[in-house]
Amino acid sequence: MCWLTDAQIGMCYDTLGDNLPPASSNIELILGVPNIDLQSLATFPNNAITWVQNNVLDFLPSVKIKYIAIGNEVNPSKESSKFAKYVLPAIQNIYKAIRAKGLQDRIKVTTAIDMSMLGNTYPPSQGSFRDDVKSYIKPIIGYLVYANAPLLANVYPYYGCGIRGKYKYKNLFDAMLDSVHAVIDNTEIGYVDVVVSESGWPSDGGSDASYYNAKTFLNNLIRRAKTGSPRRPSKPTEIYIFAMFDENQKVSGIENHFGLFSANKKKKYPFNFSG
Repeated sequence: MCWLTDAQIGMCYDTLGDNLPPASSNIELILGVPNIDLQSLATFPNNAITWVQNNVLDFLPSVKIKYIAIGNEVNPSKESSKFAKYVLPAIQNIYKAIRAKGLQDRIKVTTAIDMSMLGNTYPPSQGSFRDDVKSYIKPIIGYLVYANAPLLANVYPYYGCGIRGKYKYKNLFDAMLDSVHAVIDNTEIGYVDVVVSESGWPSDGGSDASYYNAKTFLNNLIRRAKTGSPRRPSKPTEIYIFAMFDENQKVSGIENHFGLFSANKKKKYPFNFSG
């Protein structure tokens, strides 16, 4: 679950922990559909109607749902390949259920990708999807154009490598984000906005994972959300920080050190959402 806390900066609240405080606030949400539920929603339209009723309609208008993310980081060339054929039909069935209630302009139905789907990222302007994922992602891009919905992208410079191009990049985050913009544009299917559904930096557990680096990255990211990227400079970037809390039930290492807060709600390092 992610929510928008300010005009362009939001938070991800993952729940793989047994000591986390409950989430409650007047917030806008990204509502996620787990990968294991995709087959049911893709195969049986009535299941999508029921899902929308139970998870969306029953909570309106008190809960503000901005996006529904159908699956997370499904990739036909990775372990998640078994879910790939269900993503688009699940998106379409959920979209039809949302549209039937007249909510298609209020709630956008989409999916979230990671950077491994990109083949070429150097320079970013020449970005392209990997050949083995094009048949999967291009129809999804076509749907997003039709439905005027953004693509969600998980962008982690911590895992990235140095990329640059004809635009002047001051940081790896912008170079990675513009690679996503470019791969969409280079399909020539149509314009699709990109929302950064996850980005963060670990404070411990691996190389370059430290409190200082995490603090520096976070505060720069908060400021960065107020502006556009070199490729798309006219519009601020909608960014969701991963994550609210450290999660003690994740595999030990960097994965359980992305939190801004410890489970006792204490800040791990100083930051200010006002930028």
